[in-house]
Amino acid sequence: MKYAILSDIHANIEALTVVLDKCAELKVEKYICLGDVVGYNASPAECMDRVNALDVVGFVKGNHDEYASNNDDEMLGFNQHARAAVLWTKAQLSQEKLDFLSKLPYKLIVRGAGITIVHATLDSPESWGYIFDVHQARDNFNYQFTPLCFCGHSHVPIAFTKKAFAGGVIPVEEIQEWKGNPGHGKDTDPVIKVEKGWKYLVNIGSVGQPRNRDPRASFAVYDVEASTITRYRLPYDISSAQKKIMAAGLPERLAERLERGS
Repeated sequence: MKYAILSDIHANIEALTVVLDKCAELKVEKYICLGDVVGYNASPAECMDRVNALDVVGFVKGNHDEYASNNDDEMLGFNQHARAAVLWTKAQLSQEKLDFLSKLPYKLIVRGAGITIVHATLDSPESWGYIFDVHQARDNFNYQFTPLCFCGHSHVPIAFTKKAFAGGVIPVEEIQEWKGNPGHGKDTDPVIKVEKGWKYLVNIGSVGQPRNRDPRASFAVYDVEASTITRYRLPYDISSAQKKIMAAGLPERLAERLERGS
């Protein structure tokens, strides 16, 4: 079984299309979505339709999904550009799509897969906290009761492991290789070998608005038989995505940051 894990698509249909083409090439069977299908970019309805047409076995809510589908137009904590994009997004989506987003859970265990999914953090998912270091990961592991947990939200790929109990210590370590090379070259796709008895917390990065200075669309595939998690980075037509943002009257900064991956 191969699961594709997608996060932070953010209404970027150009990036999503390239990712789904790669998934077909890899013969992915099931899909998991970690939230924020909408926001920032200019194709929210198209992205929702593409994701909902897949065999999705787990789908959780992101903060942009929440604000787009509730009545909070103040959006404390959002900058002016993110807020403008959410307000624009609300006007583009049917009531049916808004209802779908509003009913998504904050966290979920994928049955039979040993996977927990959440957009932000397991301890308080609705508070939209971030996981950037070992200390935050250790807190998250206290609420993780499956071998694997996938998260998004930060748009920055980072991974941690909690090794099996040994000598009275259960170490939590960052998996440095997961970050990969944030350049534009054809570098090797980062791979995590899943060890029995260990726990893993994996942020897969963003499909539609990467922020690790690598503008390529980022997603992951969990291969159950091979016991591997592989992160793929794919170039896509950034120019077309930028033109759609500008044509929609969205903030120019949202278009500019796509080519910087920041």
